[in-house]
Amino acid sequence: MEITGIISAIVIGIVIGVLGRLVVPGRQHIGILLTIVVGIVAALIGAAIANAFDVADTNGVDWIEWLIQIGLAALGIAALDRSRVRR
Repeated sequence: MEITGIISAIVIGIVIGVLGRLVVPGRQHIGILLTIVVGIVAALIGAAIANAFDVADTNGVDWIEWLIQIGLAALGIAALDRSRVRR
C-alpha cells in the first residue's frame, strides 16, 4: 500500500467514523481518536464486504459500500460506548 492509500484510508476513516457516530443516538462516551480508529476499521472491513458481494465498483457513487461502512462504524461505536459505560 502506498502512502497516498494510507492517507486516503485515514481521511475516509475519519468521515466514516463521524457519520457512524452521528447515526448512534445519544451521547457517546468515547474519544475522537477511538472514533477515527473505528471509522478506519469499518471502512476497511466494509470495503472487503462490498467487494465480496460485488457492489464495490459501480458507476458513480458507491452508495451500498458507504452504507455498509457507516453501519459497521455505528455498530463499533455503539459497542465501544456500551463497554465504556459498564466499567
